[in-house]
Amino acid sequence: MESSLAQVAESTVEAIIAEVPSYAGALAGQMGATIRNAVELALGGFLTLASKEDVSTPLAPALDGAYRLGRGEARSGRTMEALLAAYRIGARVAWRDLSRAAVAQGVDAEQVARFAELVFAYIDELSAASAAGHTDELESTGRIRQRNLERLARALVSGAAPDAIAAAAARAEWDPPEALAAVLLPESQGSQALKLLSADTLQPTDDLADVPEGHGLLLVPSADSTSGRQGLLRALRGTSAVVGPTVPWLEVARSHHRAVRACALEIEGLVDTDEHLADLILGADAATRADLRALVLAPLADLRPATAEKLTDTLRSWVLNQGRRDAVAGELFVHPQTVRYRVQQLRELYGDRLEAPQFVLQATLALA
Repeated sequence: MESSLAQVAESTVEAIIAEVPSYAGALAGQMGATIRNAVELALGGFLTLASKEDVSTPLAPALDGAYRLGRGEARSGRTMEALLAAYRIGARVAWRDLSRAAVAQGVDAEQVARFAELVFAYIDELSAASAAGHTDELESTGRIRQRNLERLARALVSGAAPDAIAAAAARAEWDPPEALAAVLLPESQGSQALKLLSADTLQPTDDLADVPEGHGLLLVPSADSTSGRQGLLRALRGTSAVVGPTVPWLEVARSHHRAVRACALEIEGLVDTDEHLADLILGADAATRADLRALVLAPLADLRPATAEKLTDTLRSWVLNQGRRDAVAGELFVHPQTVRYRVQQLRELYGDRLEAPQFVLQATLALA
């Protein structure tokens, strides 16, 4: 088993990176090499413990290291859930690989079962020590940092001056990402979503006037690229989140305002605001749009309501289908000759305006 420690440690770290998103960045570069070495040393210490006749050998060094790890994770902003998930995955991968080595060397079933019991007892001890360290850190400096993070989030959403936001980020020990996206989602889905998002996600906890009732706001670091945004949307799959645009981090108030407006559209399921820009524009000023609609339909005002309704539908389809008669007929479920007759009526009412680019634009915006 000792001869395979390096390979087992590598497999363990790779599994944690793949299955716990919070650790994807933390396990890269020099930090990744340090952690890989620490994992290998921990596994080696465990094998030393397992090889002794008396398995009650003191665990003080290992437990002290786990306690300090828990405090460090709290300072880094990662949740205890992420660390416990890493422990579970590490135990699973280490048990799989080490037990395979044991079986290959002819260790009998009784000893393999005893070995499994010791693996998970060891992990339970380490998890408990880390949880205690994490809690102790949050109860001291962690609480102060959390308050500073909340103040930073409020400053970003309120559109405070860049200098004030930068100072708030420094106080919170928060490294600004390239870009942020505002995410609104039901409060009941917030804690689960946080497990799948970056550890640097900001969450204003105070009630914000423009956040819809029963919803929470997250400010999520997201690479300002198509692949980065797709990754964010994949993480939120299965939720009812409304995802604002990905913008430079100092401009996240703009993303927040768009998400709030999109939430008012009451679209079911996961909503990517980038796919509803036309709806957002058309709904930006309802009163002005109503005035524009009345202006566009003024020539139909004196007609019988049934006739006015049919001609309104025809005008809408005519401009949206760019005058293609067969397309209009198919959309309205009428004969092309009927379309021709109705368009002739419209020409008589609107005259040359029916073909004017400015009128076509107005009718498209008013009737779309």
